[in-house]
Amino acid sequence: MIKKIFFCAFWVFSQSFLLFGQVKITFKSGKTAPLKSASEHLFLAGNFNNWNPADVAWQMQPDGNEGYQLLKDLPKGVYNYKITRGSWDAVECTTTGGSVDNRTLTLVNDTTVNFDVAGWQDNFATAEKKHTVSAQVHVISDRFEMPQLGRQRRVWIYLPADYGSSKNKYPVIYMHDGQNLFDDYSSGYGEWGIDEFLDKVTTAKECIVVGIDHGGNERIAEYDPYDSKYAKGRGVDYTAFLVKTLKPYIDVNYRTKKEAKYTTIAGSSTGGLISMYAAIKYPDVFGNAGIFSPAFWIAPEIYKLAKQTSLNKKSRFYFVCGDAESDLMVSDMKKMADLIREKGIKPENSPVTVIKGASHNEKQWNADWPGFYSWLMTN
Repeated sequence: MIKKIFFCAFWVFSQSFLLFGQVKITFKSGKTAPLKSASEHLFLAGNFNNWNPADVAWQMQPDGNEGYQLLKDLPKGVYNYKITRGSWDAVECTTTGGSVDNRTLTLVNDTTVNFDVAGWQDNFATAEKKHTVSAQVHVISDRFEMPQLGRQRRVWIYLPADYGSSKNKYPVIYMHDGQNLFDDYSSGYGEWGIDEFLDKVTTAKECIVVGIDHGGNERIAEYDPYDSKYAKGRGVDYTAFLVKTLKPYIDVNYRTKKEAKYTTIAGSSTGGLISMYAAIKYPDVFGNAGIFSPAFWIAPEIYKLAKQTSLNKKSRFYFVCGDAESDLMVSDMKKMADLIREKGIKPENSPVTVIKGASHNEKQWNADWPGFYSWLMTN
């Protein structure tokens, strides 16, 4: 499940490429670590096939020269992918068993891609994962009730170092994908490092962070307020849970600054989408929003909502993404920023940051976090 979740943040971008013309691409294997049997096959798994590691439509064929090849027509765009032998347990890796970054391909014209595979993950012992959470992180509950969704979910909380010794009240940031925020052990593909960063901030800039785990296969549905071809949207229910159940609980049980100007919602990919929706829908609850690499394309209705809603002119939105995520990521994000500025949000309260060469992953969002936090704590 963890390896399947690893890729769910990426595959949603595949349909955005349909806007572009088709080009022909040939994938060819070069030096490849030996297969375990003659009955095995090589597969490509990426954002072009929902990261399916055993998709027969993306199975490579012998080329007659002890190698493999695959011919495909794809829309122009930016793609991320890996080579597998039919499962994520048998995904490509380094010669020592280390994980490798997703391969990235920018398609503009007909092309041939040659690749080598240094090793296969199932030939190496699984590395022991270790907990990396700081002492300031606690699990409120492994089964926190979500009555609006009829489910339970793990909820984390980060408390400032002086929380137990002071009587201070603190701003609160609510974040999605909780298993990826604080602990490498619970994350399948790296953590944001929120706790390590906050452990170093000054007392004047301390805050509480609440992290809600995503629901695995329910992630897309819960982080989308609208129905799509991928799931029936439950984002309306999810945000109602945040507003009507979780925030009241946090405000009663912890010393918080309850006002909207001290309350932030933040997330990445579809987590960025649902954060945008929550900030528009509940401006009296969430006065600030961190919109990291937002998957606006999956829910174009979000633009209509922003146009039709009278925004609180004091609301603040921080937009950030990499320019190597997809052809539409930057333009989609800037479109939303322009739209809310037309509604009266000042540029300093809606900055747009585009990181050159950055991709769609936790490594990027870890690097994006300090800039966002510095902006958030200003004024």
